[in-house]
Amino acid sequence: MENSSSNFIKTIIQNDLESGKHKKIVTRFPPEPNGYLHIGHAKSIVINFGLADEFGGETNLRFDDTNPLKEDQEYVDAIKQDVEWLGFEWENLRYASDYFEEMYDRAVLLIKKGKAYVDDLTADEIREYRGTLTEPGKESPYRNRSVEENLDLFDRMRKGEFENGQKVLRAKIDMSSPNINLRDPVIYRVSHATHHNTGDTWCIYPMYAFAHPIEDAIEGVTHSLCTTEFEDQRPLYNWVVEECEMESQPQQIEFGRLGLTNTVMSKRKLKQLVDEGYVDGWDDPRMPTISGLRRKGYTPESIVEFVKAAGVSKGSGVTDTAMLEHFIREDLKVKAPRTMGIVDPLKVVITNYPEGQVEMLDAEINPENPEMGSRQIPFSREIYIEREDFMEDPPKKYFRLFPGNEVRLKHAYFIKCEDFIKDENGNVVELHCTYDVETKSGSGFTGRKVKGTLHWVEATQAVPAEFRIYEPLISDADMEKEEDSEGKTFLDYVNKDSLIVKQGFIEANMKDAKPQDKFQFFRHGYFNVDPKHTSEEKIVFNEIVSLKSSFKL
Repeated sequence: MENSSSNFIKTIIQNDLESGKHKKIVTRFPPEPNGYLHIGHAKSIVINFGLADEFGGETNLRFDDTNPLKEDQEYVDAIKQDVEWLGFEWENLRYASDYFEEMYDRAVLLIKKGKAYVDDLTADEIREYRGTLTEPGKESPYRNRSVEENLDLFDRMRKGEFENGQKVLRAKIDMSSPNINLRDPVIYRVSHATHHNTGDTWCIYPMYAFAHPIEDAIEGVTHSLCTTEFEDQRPLYNWVVEECEMESQPQQIEFGRLGLTNTVMSKRKLKQLVDEGYVDGWDDPRMPTISGLRRKGYTPESIVEFVKAAGVSKGSGVTDTAMLEHFIREDLKVKAPRTMGIVDPLKVVITNYPEGQVEMLDAEINPENPEMGSRQIPFSREIYIEREDFMEDPPKKYFRLFPGNEVRLKHAYFIKCEDFIKDENGNVVELHCTYDVETKSGSGFTGRKVKGTLHWVEATQAVPAEFRIYEPLISDADMEKEEDSEGKTFLDYVNKDSLIVKQGFIEANMKDAKPQDKFQFFRHGYFNVDPKHTSEEKIVFNEIVSLKSSFKL
């Protein structure tokens, strides 16, 4: 977070360096590879990598792969791609599974110290024995097994003698602690599952709360930065580091999570949307995943700047999606070429324009960035305009086309509506207009004024295109709840109209547009060439964001 404003984590790091507590800052970004990263993870990426960069330190990318039942190499590859795409470089690539042998040895050490025991209670019984926020837990009948028996049972767990769920290893801390996380938490469980990194070497796996502090300590992490949901686990984090006799003493520091309106951030919920077909994959442009935002057309710069502007604090909250949209507009307004696309075409025949004639007109590529130069667009007797730009019987203050009215065609001429044709169902299918040759754009014509300016595409060379228009995926603006008072789940708030597909046309000079190319379509907004569905037969555009917003920083 170079040149970032001050925040409480930055102040802690500065004080630690000035006091000599640390000579070098080491952070880590530790995702579990059980899903794709989302915009909330982008905040953690920017904080961990940014602060380390700012203070000349380093950041490890570490996969907390301790649960093979939910993890997959696909997620590992996607996470690496997302971090690199956002513009960050890790010092070391690590996996929790790199340290499984040492974690096992540290668990054996705890058993020898009388600080861990093998328990035969089932998961439901452990939950029942744990107690509540107001009532202390009660000790397992297996809590006082001898060190020798525990060592033997733990060794047999490793050798695969027990079935899933038959035995666990628990830390022996305090069943009456007011912090439920300290009531003898499970630190190892039996899981006969093939691991993406270690194969079938192991059939017992450490729990995240046990593994994570050991990983941090092994890697010499100085500041273990995580979200506030882990604040209650900090005493357990410190207990593991101390009782496992780790040489390094990392400090866990929590910051508030980042949420967005009209979406969900739970990986479990996002996976459910994918698995049940509500979206067409983790990279669906309606998803808050980094891959979804990338496919929609967001730039890494816009996401990083958004995260920085959202700030770092202890408080978690839901940020208006309009703020994220503000930053992509700011980024693209000087980068994206201007062009014209017709989303819902209506044919126009300019009856007094010479048949067979095509002239080329000059148009700027981006008025915000004159260095991008100009382009040439064809104009002829037949063009397409938007269907909404014509009304047979318009209301007052409607300045587009209607019988007898004159408008300006962007970069071209004035045209006047003289007549129209309807089909057998009464739908207008074609307009007949005339043009005034003296009104050519750039000619200096001042003879009369018109109030309406329309975008258009020349018909004979127009390139067919598909336009995908997006609305929020979740209809409730603040929806991270499981169920409301009526028993509804978040799936009941999925917006069935979150994707609208239109078939239209784009300018001829865009026929060679490549996936991930971004454009501003006059009057419509910013669009991105979809990398998943664009083919040689058809260009597909994803709407990134509309042109305007009322949002202000």
